[in-house]
Amino acid sequence: MTQLSDRILRMEESATIAMSRKSRELKAQGKDVISLSLGEPDFHTPDFIKDAAKLAMDENYTTYTPVPGYDELREAICRKFKRDNGLNYGKDQIVVSTGAKQSIANVMMSVVNPGDEVIIPAPYWVSYYEIVKVAGGKPVIVNADINADFKISGDDLAPHITEKTKAMIFSTPCNPTGSVYSKEELRSIADVLKQHKNVIAICDEIYEHINFKSKHESLAQFDEIYDQVVTINGVSKAWAMTGWRLGYIGAPKEIAAACTKMQGQFTSGTCAITQRAAIAAMDKDPSFLKGMINAFESRKKLVLSLLEDMEGVKVNDPEGAFYFFPDVTSFFGKKAGDRKIDNSTDLSMYLLEEANVAVVTGEAFGDPNCLRISYATDEETLKEAMRRIGEALQKIK
Repeated sequence: MTQLSDRILRMEESATIAMSRKSRELKAQGKDVISLSLGEPDFHTPDFIKDAAKLAMDENYTTYTPVPGYDELREAICRKFKRDNGLNYGKDQIVVSTGAKQSIANVMMSVVNPGDEVIIPAPYWVSYYEIVKVAGGKPVIVNADINADFKISGDDLAPHITEKTKAMIFSTPCNPTGSVYSKEELRSIADVLKQHKNVIAICDEIYEHINFKSKHESLAQFDEIYDQVVTINGVSKAWAMTGWRLGYIGAPKEIAAACTKMQGQFTSGTCAITQRAAIAAMDKDPSFLKGMINAFESRKKLVLSLLEDMEGVKVNDPEGAFYFFPDVTSFFGKKAGDRKIDNSTDLSMYLLEEANVAVVTGEAFGDPNCLRISYATDEETLKEAMRRIGEALQKIK
């Protein structure tokens, strides 16, 4: 029998990918499963981006690319950061990777030593925890519940910073909760970080344009911590380019150079055609996205009203992304027939098997009291999914 590494044996499988796989397996068996488990827009990539990709092929952009990305793309990303976020990054502070997930892994592997502590506010995106572990770091969790809109403050953060703290990582808008940090909330975090100059803050802003109530705010806007912040972003969510695989960072030069070095030994530069297409996305005014954002907001309002009508489901009103993260603890310790529901993992499996609706256990995101529900699908499908969930929950006594 093959002896696998301790590293891979310690790693958990992505819960979102695992639930998506189970959904596909059930569909292959002929079951009518509605999957609300993956964070993938149901929109197609805009034609102007596809046209840029076709032109790139015609112009023979089919060879190896520079490890950190084409100069033209990195310059376009600099323009995007300035236009959308008020952030001044130079080309040598930008590294393009095969998705924001690789960007995060590059940063962690570049700054974290074995035993270093990395603070992760919970709920958190499922892969943060495992990436920290692979880098040899120790995840330090700071919990925030639904009553705090799943956000932490500087006061929450401060007691968890020790001499071993190397970094923190969080997202805004947040996956899995949809919560969005305001400028004032980010300032409270910045006020703590500026007292700890050796701590790197990794701010994942992949959902920045899917924001319903306010202007997106970046942590790196605060001059006093600019050199401590790595800004993560990409094209998957707003530009519906999940399969194109392109993410990027804006970072202090030393970290950007380290990420380029790391990437050079693992994957080298990402797809040439994707990069040329991404230049078109970066240079497009984000007002182009208004139709998609309005559609997501309409879906959010629909699902919010349906969840609020379900007895025992506690839900907040998320300001961004395309997720709900309802508290479902009222169902724990109860039964549906002979089936006992002890936690959100039990409940997610019950909903999959009883209601044929796939959602993801909150345990995977650091909060076992909740479920993650993606509303990145059409309204008729969402209505049917919520009907099924509601009927299944009524059977739990």
